[in-house]
Amino acid sequence: MNNFEYCVPTRVIFGRDAHKNIGEIIGGYGFKKILVHFGGGSVKKNGLLDLVENSLKSHGIEYILFGGVKPNPSLSLALEGMKLCRKENVEFILAVGGGSVIDSAKCIADGTLNPDIDPWKYFMKEAVPEKSLPHGNILTLSASGSETSLSCVITKEEEGLKRGFNSPTHRPLFAVLNPELTFTVNQFQTGCGTVDIMMHTLERYLGGNTKDTPLTDRIAEGLLTSVMEAGEKADKNPVDYEARATLMWAGSLSHDGLTGLGRDYLMQVHQLEHELSGLYPEIAHGAGLSALFCSWARYVCKNAPMRFAQLSVRVLNQEMDFENPVYTALKGIDRLEEYFKSLHMPACLRELNSSIVEADFTVMADKCSAKGEKTLAGIRELEREDMIEIFRMAF
Repeated sequence: MNNFEYCVPTRVIFGRDAHKNIGEIIGGYGFKKILVHFGGGSVKKNGLLDLVENSLKSHGIEYILFGGVKPNPSLSLALEGMKLCRKENVEFILAVGGGSVIDSAKCIADGTLNPDIDPWKYFMKEAVPEKSLPHGNILTLSASGSETSLSCVITKEEEGLKRGFNSPTHRPLFAVLNPELTFTVNQFQTGCGTVDIMMHTLERYLGGNTKDTPLTDRIAEGLLTSVMEAGEKADKNPVDYEARATLMWAGSLSHDGLTGLGRDYLMQVHQLEHELSGLYPEIAHGAGLSALFCSWARYVCKNAPMRFAQLSVRVLNQEMDFENPVYTALKGIDRLEEYFKSLHMPACLRELNSSIVEADFTVMADKCSAKGEKTLAGIRELEREDMIEIFRMAF
């Protein structure tokens, strides 16, 4: 087990009706003027935004509404938000929505207090935010784990680049998690969320060469098993509170660092998918991961057959073939692919988006590898040609 530091300072307020006290929660921190950041019309249609506004008013908190976030949130919108926050002397940002809204809020928070730095430099690892506006969230979609994580992912649309970086400034002050708010999430987005939650743990579990992490392994395996069961239940019955509660809490735990403690890893599939949805912003992140993961797993599993076989046996209920662990590993990957299909998720790029063509593979690999100058570390180091081959296998 490697040395590690684990700190998740975000206050989690979990359960039925938790969001109804948002004015009291924010007022308790002493903030007087805030930005309420959200996406499209869903929070308006379902009455959530009205409830938030009324709660803020009743506690004497001044607020400014700023909507328009889309899946794969854009830098251009975040830049508008930074200007608005500076102009209005905003003290705090409340994100009301899923991971895209929360990531957009994090980007705005970083940029607002650092007006002399191009915020894209943070995502290119050329600068580090030393300060940030405080922010919190009301979560409406179980998926990204951004509600408690230190990560933030933003798309620079004009260049088709989707990039992320980690920073302590990204840890929200609080996260309000009411599973009831996800009852109206449609079947497709529920499936995308389930896949994304699983990927955050699978990529930690399979992404490096660290040995002797038995406790972390069992935590990861338990989370994956619970998510698979809850994902099936929520797919069949979208108002199953316990299933939705499991998915919501698992989403936070899967990406706050817990399921990878003591392990080294680099999320290769996430990085490949970022190039995919950077090129095609209409692609839902979870669906992109579903279309790529099993091809990646088949490509790299021979480099760590016992690791993949352990997952296959402990989580995917396959029999261990000690004479041929690669066979066991591949059987588990097949089972995982079947599970994704059962949630109506794509198993290949053709199913994901009919606009994708083979010429895109080189474009995406060039961006991911900086035209061959960069590799992706992992149980099998991926060079440019490896990336192209994985895209081709997934086609």
